[in-house]
Amino acid sequence: MTSTRRETGPGPAGPERPGTGAKPMVMLVVATIGFAVNFWAWALLSPLGPRFKDSLELSSFEQSLLVAVPVVVGSLGRIPVGALTDRFGGRVMFPVVSLITIVPVLYLGLLGHSSLAALLVGGFFLGVGGTAFAVGVPFVNAWFPPERRGFAIGVFGAGMGGTAISALTTVKEVDRYGMEFPFEVMAALLAVYAVVAWLVLREAPGRTPPSEPLAERLAGTLRMGVTWQMSALYAVAFGGYVAFSVYLPTYLKTQYGLSQADAANRMAGFVLLAVVMRPVGGWLSDRVGAVQVMLVSLAVTVAGAAVQAFAPPLMPLGTIAFLAMAAALGAASGATFALVAQLAPAGRVGAVTGVVGAAGGLGGFVPPLVMGSIYGAYGSYAAGLGLLAIVAAAAAVFTATVVRRAGGGGGSGAGGR
Repeated sequence: MTSTRRETGPGPAGPERPGTGAKPMVMLVVATIGFAVNFWAWALLSPLGPRFKDSLELSSFEQSLLVAVPVVVGSLGRIPVGALTDRFGGRVMFPVVSLITIVPVLYLGLLGHSSLAALLVGGFFLGVGGTAFAVGVPFVNAWFPPERRGFAIGVFGAGMGGTAISALTTVKEVDRYGMEFPFEVMAALLAVYAVVAWLVLREAPGRTPPSEPLAERLAGTLRMGVTWQMSALYAVAFGGYVAFSVYLPTYLKTQYGLSQADAANRMAGFVLLAVVMRPVGGWLSDRVGAVQVMLVSLAVTVAGAAVQAFAPPLMPLGTIAFLAMAAALGAASGATFALVAQLAPAGRVGAVTGVVGAAGGLGGFVPPLVMGSIYGAYGSYAAGLGLLAIVAAAAAVFTATVVRRAGGGGGSGAGGR
């Protein structure tokens, strides 16, 4: 299969569908939009965290828990969703995930924002939106040849910029139109996307759904070394991005006294840079090797976290440190899935993606809780940022040894084995 081949073929569930000769780039664009829309929904609570803290008189830990719950649910949910995507395909799973996410979005906007318990319930089910990542990676991977998968999956990963859209719009919409408005808009967008995805998306020519049972396929995936190696790296790379995307407004407001709107705007800048760097990281991985990209990215993360642990003035040093970490974590996320595309068997890309994606999301669940607890106990974030530097350094050593050997020494996404 090549990226420009045009043919018709059977869909994931049986009869041949019209329009399966659609170009891979069309599939990539529609999948990326779906990822962005679902991630936008997934991140609706984060920009409102400081507002809920004030209105509901939440502790630092309770606020951290509120914004972290969708992350952990969306992360764990990627494991079965990735395996289901291997079986049913992205054309089915993108609309399913989008339609299910509408329910918690409307609940939070219309009913579930008057107490911490109600918000936690809504946030739990809002996590479904975060599983869209495990739908898109195997879908996109099947449409592109090995030498272009790093870039293609990196472009798809840029859909994580949906969190930036949420950061830029949610607070402003609430201030202008009321709490219900952004949730109602989000529900409408999810419904429209579900229809578009069903009408436009098609499975890659030659795709063969696996025949083994779901539980057996997941068990086999968990026995593969590549699953755990990539999970460890993604827990640091994407986990660091997620942690900053949900906790940075709180950090900036507490550490530097910024207003809620200013903190949300700066978080959006962090997210946008990470989003841009994700396809760059995939593109570089196709050319110079994913291992090399990962090592440089982790080194930059170590330096940025170490600098920020001393809480330097926000302008310019603190801003430089955060933007450097954003670029590095985005590139490292792209490099991770260049390695997944290289090392994972074709029939298990969805299942491996689900587990690796879960690890990345869980990597983002823990730091906000740690940061909130540390600040509550000591009145400082230094220890939390120091821990990030240590973990990133350990990940760099792991990449230079274990991962490099697994990739045959090159780590290139285009045949480094």
